[in-house]
Amino acid sequence: MTLPMNIKFVEKINRPAKDGFPKLNHFFSEQDFHAVEAALYAERPLLVRGEPGIGKSQLARAAAVVLNRAYVQFVVDSRTESSDLLWHYDAVSRLAEAQLRGALGCVTREELHRDLAVRNFVHPRPLWWALNWDSAAKQAEKQKHKPPRQAEGCDSNNGCVVLIDEIDKAESDVPNGLLEALGMGSFHPPGWEDPVMRTEKMPLVIITTNEERALPPAFVRRCLVLHMGLPREEKHLKQYLIERANVHFNLDQEVLNRAAEILIQDRREAEAARWRPLPGQAEFLDLLRAVSDMAPEEPKEQEKLLNRVARFTVSKHPDAKRNQP
Repeated sequence: MTLPMNIKFVEKINRPAKDGFPKLNHFFSEQDFHAVEAALYAERPLLVRGEPGIGKSQLARAAAVVLNRAYVQFVVDSRTESSDLLWHYDAVSRLAEAQLRGALGCVTREELHRDLAVRNFVHPRPLWWALNWDSAAKQAEKQKHKPPRQAEGCDSNNGCVVLIDEIDKAESDVPNGLLEALGMGSFHPPGWEDPVMRTEKMPLVIITTNEERALPPAFVRRCLVLHMGLPREEKHLKQYLIERANVHFNLDQEVLNRAAEILIQDRREAEAARWRPLPGQAEFLDLLRAVSDMAPEEPKEQEKLLNRVARFTVSKHPDAKRNQP
């Protein structure tokens, strides 16, 4: 296995939008960074748990930037099958090609058999790219597809970071199939005589869950697990929120303090009433983004806007006090 030696801890990432890639502002806690490092050296997937909007998915993209690795992602839904993480067999295109050639009637049986071979209609999916980038690139080229575009500095020669997002939406065969492919270090696409083998660069696989469905215990045991959560104590929560806001915005500290207080107040109310989901980091950042754009470089006006905007960005439950007439 080839790993970057002495992985350097980076607390803040600030990348502007460029070449069609969105901006990336990320605050790396030491815990998050050490979890990524441990997953690399243990050669295990990193299962990231935590409430929605806390930055689970963004962690994978940030890790790719820090490690200078290529980045690919897959968002799981209720229809996802385990093979979807590895390949997609395009039966519709194969049927259309067969009908076209049959209508033309100008090809030999040997040409028809060659051109309609199943392997010609297999498209690589994220785990294929992650396990063997060169093999996936050659397969994609047959369909005249290009490799996944990469942001500046993210190079497949350094390995790959793959995000499997919201795995709890799938049936249990999906996480089990994922571990089987990673554990074996190989898989067999349809129509291939030989398996695709993993290269020496073990991918960093980051898997997120919103806990909508219990994951198989055997799957969890074979992952490293990172719990991302907001601090319980209000003083620490306020500090946590302001630290992350400073990565995203250049705002007056009084605005940040007041926004954090609003979030904490509404979160306290939601917890007491057992409303879910709780307002959290995502709602806090949405609130700041709105007032920042509504009154650029006007801290006093931004502070006045906070309560008005918080009704829509933070207090989302119909029974919240801020929503009452």
